[in-house]
Amino acid sequence: MASPTALENATALLREGKPAAAAAVLGALLAREPRHPIAAHLMGLALKDTGDWEQGEQWLRFSIQLEPNQGEFHANLGNLLRKKQNYEGAEQAYVEALKRLPHHRAARRALALTLHDLQRPAEAEQHCERLLQSDAGDAEAWEIRAMALTALGRPAAAEAAHRRAIALDPNNAVAHHNLGALLVELERPEATTALETARTLGADGYEAAYNRGRAAINEGDLEGAEREFEKAVERRPLDAEAQQTLARLRFMRGDPAFARTLGSTVRANRNNVPLQRLLAELLWQAGDLAAAETLLQDLVTRDSGTPAVRSTLALVLLDQGRADEAEAHALEAAAAKPDGAAVAFNLVTILIARGRADDAEPFIAAQLEQNPLAQDWLAYEATVARMLGKSRYRELYDYGQLVRVFDLEPPPGFSSMSDFNRALSGVLAARHHFSRQPLDQTLRNGTQTSRSLLTDPDPLVQSALELFRKPIDEYRRTLQLPPQHPLAPVMQHSMRFTGAWSVRLRREGFHVNHFHPQGLVSSAYYVEVPEEVQDQTLQSGWIKFGEPRYPVPGLTPELTVQPQPGRLVLFPSYMWHGTNPIHGPDARTCIAFDVRPESI
Repeated sequence: MASPTALENATALLREGKPAAAAAVLGALLAREPRHPIAAHLMGLALKDTGDWEQGEQWLRFSIQLEPNQGEFHANLGNLLRKKQNYEGAEQAYVEALKRLPHHRAARRALALTLHDLQRPAEAEQHCERLLQSDAGDAEAWEIRAMALTALGRPAAAEAAHRRAIALDPNNAVAHHNLGALLVELERPEATTALETARTLGADGYEAAYNRGRAAINEGDLEGAEREFEKAVERRPLDAEAQQTLARLRFMRGDPAFARTLGSTVRANRNNVPLQRLLAELLWQAGDLAAAETLLQDLVTRDSGTPAVRSTLALVLLDQGRADEAEAHALEAAAAKPDGAAVAFNLVTILIARGRADDAEPFIAAQLEQNPLAQDWLAYEATVARMLGKSRYRELYDYGQLVRVFDLEPPPGFSSMSDFNRALSGVLAARHHFSRQPLDQTLRNGTQTSRSLLTDPDPLVQSALELFRKPIDEYRRTLQLPPQHPLAPVMQHSMRFTGAWSVRLRREGFHVNHFHPQGLVSSAYYVEVPEEVQDQTLQSGWIKFGEPRYPVPGLTPELTVQPQPGRLVLFPSYMWHGTNPIHGPDARTCIAFDVRPESI
């Protein structure tokens, strides 16, 4: 029989943080009694703590074979599997532990966390509810519940749960950080306070720095945001999200070497295909087509030409007017990944640009079968129908019914729309913090607000949004469409905003032709426009409809609308639209928003 003293010594060494010494004691014991379950289990824990997770797992599983009804053994195996990010295995281990020890709170908390990691937040929340029913003072359970509620899209309940966890455990750095991260998503100013509290309590890793950067952007502190994103990149230089966010921020701040940090990382990690592709995409979006092509061609030459790489290269080549080469790469990418929506979209873009509507049509039909309300594919369905002379085009692009112009009346407190727009323009100007347009948007030579107008607390901004509700409702109520039309859901339900932002065009500013993937109905509301928009011949700054992103012979704009202060234009989100450039020194400021039915 194993010496109780040996087991006690090993346990004490583990508690003292001396796993190697504990493993030595246990090794001697197991040499004498190789099937001793407790010694085997402790050996697994000791090896886990030394960093030898593989051997640790083997010993823990061996101990369970020897004593399968020990719930604690299963719980500890689950903890190790969580460390290895084997969440499916961890879930199974915790379930087994709870079968034997239903009141094992640590195992149930860990199971809830694991279910959250497995993107099953509803189940995670149920386990938290069970924990809190028996002990409403369980701060950890409240915090896990908050995470699950966030994933379930219930931010108000999630915030309340975070705050309850903090009230119970004020020194919980994770709870303060997670509350801050939620408030960043909600674009609330209290986010910075929560994140700074988390930092003082020791939460200063990658996620903390990244979220502090996002909070700084919401507050208009661009220098502070750049510092925090630099810290995030220092902590995880191979993280594509951090690198991309830092580069985009620098670009919008007017930094000509905006991608320098990513470039250095790519040169030091030449075999990192995702980062090299990301750098190429950013350079392409910034207009440096030659540099982008060089990076992508290098990947293809080195046999690292994944479908995503070839698909991106295809669009870079198309932008250079090399349509034949573009199609070859796009076809190869689609053959390698026939079910990839992004790859198929790029191929269809090229086929349409080359006038090959018949070849593009099957790809479009396949994607719409999976998602009939996909605005990008509806845009291309209409384009192909127009090229082929099919009636479907006029169903989708019934300009007379689907594009509506509303000249709005001033809200209470203003004698005219001119007075209202003058005040609103001043508020919006203070929100245009950047000196250049976003890299990943269709705007050229202009700026866009850095945070959503939906969460802007300024009364004038909220008055503008409220002003839009009446025309949105009129648009919805007066549509006359068959049930199968993609805009038919708009007729049946009240509408909710899914996004709202402001854009300012400067000299030679315009929008590339595009659609809005997040809405069903989109908009342009004109706050201030330059005098040059009055020229009916030049139509500077006018919004135009019907012309696709890349030129196609015969597919010119079919409708243009003159911007006027106080004018709102509503149209389907899938409808191609862009703007003619303005040429003078005066800015054109507008608000754009997307709406969808409440039920979608």
